[in-house]
Amino acid sequence: MGHITFVHGIMNQPSPDRLLKEWKRDLADGGDGVDLDVYGVTSSMVYWADVMYAAATDAGGSSHESIEYEGIESGALTEVDESYIAEASGDEKDFIQSMIDNYDLDHPDEPEGERAPPAGAEARVAAASALEAIPLPWFVKRPLMRLLLRDVHHYLFNTSHSPRAGSTYQVRDEVRKRFGVDLGAVDGGPHVVVAHSLGSVIAYDCLKRVAGTKKVDLLVTIGTPLGMSEVQHNLKPEWSKDDGYPGELPRWVNVVDRLDPVCVADPIIANDYMRKKASVVVDEVVSNGGVMRHPSGKYFRQAVVQDAVRNGLGL
Repeated sequence: MGHITFVHGIMNQPSPDRLLKEWKRDLADGGDGVDLDVYGVTSSMVYWADVMYAAATDAGGSSHESIEYEGIESGALTEVDESYIAEASGDEKDFIQSMIDNYDLDHPDEPEGERAPPAGAEARVAAASALEAIPLPWFVKRPLMRLLLRDVHHYLFNTSHSPRAGSTYQVRDEVRKRFGVDLGAVDGGPHVVVAHSLGSVIAYDCLKRVAGTKKVDLLVTIGTPLGMSEVQHNLKPEWSKDDGYPGELPRWVNVVDRLDPVCVADPIIANDYMRKKASVVVDEVVSNGGVMRHPSGKYFRQAVVQDAVRNGLGL
């Protein structure tokens, strides 16, 4: 009855088995939920948190789900080594500085009213945030976005990273390998890939830029940073606005919440990933509710995500 491959995103994660179980549970939740086990659909998780982080969030033996901040569990918003920022030069330095400037990643914790009016991409973030009943505070938003900066930098620039003693990875090489092995292990179809956050960059990069990556029938991206110009610039030369769509991908559905800080600056990507100047990505806008809009579980409970998966699997 098909297979679904999940690809997680930024922040530290629970252990692979627990994470897969939680994502399947979230996808099955609600009136339109899709219970993969009931349909006999197999599933797997492209897990790469161990490439970036020393230990899983549940490595201490805890198996309960902490609601530390609306779906972000304890240990996920961990501080990371930012020495790479001072060490960067050339294109890497330009990428990092653009991300810091455009997304206000050095934002202090003082009240919003004490700051000068923002400009550029940050103005769009502020305009969207003004619609929130309770804006996401910067003491949460800033570490989230700086984790995005670190993780996306290390992936796009194939940084050598040692998350723990005795383990060193070339980040992009290792994650690409894991993605390719996972897809290669799937026999038959239909085959759906669902990728959250930076996982969507990984899935796109492999499907578009890595020769020999096995074809899939549907890509579903949720909470993606693929709209960021800094990300797009570093997907060249294979990417272009006019012909950035993965050539052998039959269908791509992109689901975003306009108040998700990871994708809020440019949530609509159909005009950025066209096929021969034709817009083919299906953008779906949802409201995840609450203050924190980025957690994967909130996206999985959306009917448009569940419908896309159901249709992609032919259920």
